[in-house]
Amino acid sequence: MTDGIAPTAPRLDGLDAVLFDLDGVLTPTAEVHMHAWQTVFDELFDDWGIAPPYTDRDYFEHVDGKKRYDGVAGVLRSRDVEIAWGEPADDPSEPTVCGIGNRKNTAFLRVLDRDGIAPYPGSLALVEALERAGTPVAIVSSSKNAVPVLEAAGIRERFPVIVDGIVAEERNLPSKPAPDVFLEGARRLGADPSRCAVIEDALAGVASGVAGGFGLVVGVDRGVGSDALVDVGAHLIVTDLADLLETTA
Repeated sequence: MTDGIAPTAPRLDGLDAVLFDLDGVLTPTAEVHMHAWQTVFDELFDDWGIAPPYTDRDYFEHVDGKKRYDGVAGVLRSRDVEIAWGEPADDPSEPTVCGIGNRKNTAFLRVLDRDGIAPYPGSLALVEALERAGTPVAIVSSSKNAVPVLEAAGIRERFPVIVDGIVAEERNLPSKPAPDVFLEGARRLGADPSRCAVIEDALAGVASGVAGGFGLVVGVDRGVGSDALVDVGAHLIVTDLADLLETTA
């Protein structure tokens, strides 16, 4: 804000609440996740002789926006590989879905602790504009690391409602593209989904918002492609959340 001029979010006017995905929407942690997954699957595919190699397309089609273990299972299933699911407490060295997922999480947390994270400036500006307007907000993320990421980014206190991978596991809520996690977020805000916005960068997340009957589903194109976001039902495409703002005196 400068000289009494504050950005507002007119495209979100008239909505009762806004539900944000986290990685790739508020923070650039999607890039950290992608790198961690690439490292884990490169090593795994090489050790197990799995082909073809893991690519970014695998991330967007099978991992992005989904719960960690569902992502592991999806990638392996795409190569006709089935292994034991295991237990969430499995050691990262275990050759199970949970073990592989935990291996990735170790890599992710190592990078987060080493490098830290900062929110996208445009995303932070939008959150601040919604705060000034008194619009309730929530985080709806498939990640079990949502709280550590929010704390590392210095924005944890801005979100009284967080529905993350831990909540999904405790309440047995299915992964996006099922709508359950977003519906749970709206329920916790006391808001009707038809009067809420969902802001997502993942194809599974956009599809989740559409399936939940949310009034506005915004697709943030951080690399997946605007056509792909439209194909899964996004009502509006932006490349930065600052695109939802305008400056008024």
